[in-house]
Amino acid sequence: MEAIHAKTTLKGILFTAFLIMNFLPLVAQKFTISGTVEDRSSGERLINANLFDPAGNRGAITNNYGFYSITMPAGPVKLVCSYVGFRQQDIGLNLRNDTVINVVLEPLTNLAEVTVIGEINRPALERTQMSMTELSGKSIDKIPALLGEVDVLKALQLLPGVKSGTEGASGIYVRGGGPDENLILLDGVPVYNANHLFGFFSVFNTDAIQSVRLIQGGFPARYGGRLSSVLDIRLKEGNNKKIGVEGSIGLISSRLTVEGPIIKDRTSFIVSARRTYAEVLTKPYMWYLAARDSLFGSSGKYFFQDMTAKINHRLSDRSRLYLSAYAGRDKASVQGFEVHEDNLLKEDFGLGWGNITTALRWNYILSPKLFSNTTLTYSKYDFLTQMNSSQSVQDSLIGESNFSYDSGIRDLAAKVDFDWQPSPVHSVKFGYGHIFHQFKPGVTVYQLNMGAPATGVDTTFGNENIHAQEMDLYIEDDWQIGTRFKVNAGLHGSAFKVQDSTYTSLQPRISVLFMANEKWSLKASYTHMTQYIHLLTNSTIGLPTDLWVPSTALIRPQKSVQYALGSVWEFRDGFELSVEGYFKTMSNLIEYKEGSSFFVIGGSWEDRLEFGKGVAYGGEFLLRKTAGKTTGWIGYTLSWSNRKFENLNFGEW
Repeated sequence: MEAIHAKTTLKGILFTAFLIMNFLPLVAQKFTISGTVEDRSSGERLINANLFDPAGNRGAITNNYGFYSITMPAGPVKLVCSYVGFRQQDIGLNLRNDTVINVVLEPLTNLAEVTVIGEINRPALERTQMSMTELSGKSIDKIPALLGEVDVLKALQLLPGVKSGTEGASGIYVRGGGPDENLILLDGVPVYNANHLFGFFSVFNTDAIQSVRLIQGGFPARYGGRLSSVLDIRLKEGNNKKIGVEGSIGLISSRLTVEGPIIKDRTSFIVSARRTYAEVLTKPYMWYLAARDSLFGSSGKYFFQDMTAKINHRLSDRSRLYLSAYAGRDKASVQGFEVHEDNLLKEDFGLGWGNITTALRWNYILSPKLFSNTTLTYSKYDFLTQMNSSQSVQDSLIGESNFSYDSGIRDLAAKVDFDWQPSPVHSVKFGYGHIFHQFKPGVTVYQLNMGAPATGVDTTFGNENIHAQEMDLYIEDDWQIGTRFKVNAGLHGSAFKVQDSTYTSLQPRISVLFMANEKWSLKASYTHMTQYIHLLTNSTIGLPTDLWVPSTALIRPQKSVQYALGSVWEFRDGFELSVEGYFKTMSNLIEYKEGSSFFVIGGSWEDRLEFGKGVAYGGEFLLRKTAGKTTGWIGYTLSWSNRKFENLNFGEW
């Protein structure tokens, strides 16, 4: 009997061991759910869509290309996928291996449903990133129009900490920084002048924009090269379901957008164009003035035009190819004449400036946890000024002069980025980029003809083109520690090689979030930034006279260190109050010497500069209503910004 009992006990032990060996690994094992989130109506992938596991209080957000990855324990799983302006979707499954789920969301058809989605998405309260504002395509469509044009930059200038420049000045001013201290990206490509019509409108056509993200502080390690802000604008991919045409006629410009599939559900395109017709409206008035006074007359014209285009092609379920491009141009000119007896004097003045950007991008899902993006980009900005005058007597030319000034910058770059989700509490991003810069600090052409042989002058002078290379390497980790703490820590390393000089920089970044309760969070951040390129502007000239120049042996890179502390309080569903304070120091700032400008002839541009430092600090208050039929914000800023140059303003702050 004892032998039988021992044998039975042994069988029980073996059976129990068998169960443990087969089912315990399944319980302890984790698998990854990955895929994309798309708009059902257009097939476009959605940026920053939210996937949340209510049971495990964990989640994931789609990246800039609509990809997500979340690792969860094996067994029954329920995910909630949501995006502002779209119907929430619940996903249930029994997770037993790595699974790919491509989510398709249905757009909402009435405003009442927006309230539900708005209550689910609480990014400002729960994200580690502080000092950031995001606008989706549907939010952009609701921005009030100025003279028939919806303008992203004008809307962002209403945010705390963001200030517009004077008419004719390019860019925005963020937390005491200059217009060159903003990294403006259009589909990942730098834009060096973001304005049309002398600063009244931006170059961004909202009909082609999918999302906008403005970061004023607490910069993630993946961004670099500027001191004050990052404006990341992403273009629409184009509707891959059906052809669509949209257009509008405004007081000063008209626009037209065409999008649709080239190969349905596989290849799509979008083309959007704008043009002003201000010169057509003002021409009759100019003719009237010239006809009214036969001794004096003038005429002028101004127009801008731009075109944005993008093609995307699905190579496979794991791979996709994108090609996007932008080209825009402003032209302004004034012609005048004066008649005095037999003398005729003619004068012409013209300005022209514009941007060209191109990006070729390849996405590839290497594994359920690893996503890669490889990009080749081209960017060009140029500025041209021309002045011509002539004098004739009895229809005989006695003299003429021509003056032109040309400057600009051109970039050719390559970059590879990776998104890695090693575990549910870690989200790692890392990558490398290399930029080849070509700077044209200014070339002047002067021609003089006195109307007789051997009395002319034809000369070209100025600064030679400067070639430089900029390299950057980064890694960052968004780490959730328990249920209340989140940390985003990273390191951005960069190098700049120009002429015989090489500069290097290591820039630590860290942001911390503490959830005091479900409605209240506290945030803090520290960032170190380095900028290798500079913008020379003359505040006395109300024109887009941008002169981009590099750091050299004489001009050191600009640097800044920023500390920020803030809080977000959701005091009612759909209402958020955020308060932030910041302190920023800046060094190696540059400015023109007294009386100098780009018009000064002779000498190097480096000899016309003063070097200084700056400090900026203040508080920002933002009250937002994010849900319901009426949404919007009220902001207030109290800040100080001071700069000190030894030979300007008597060396005082």
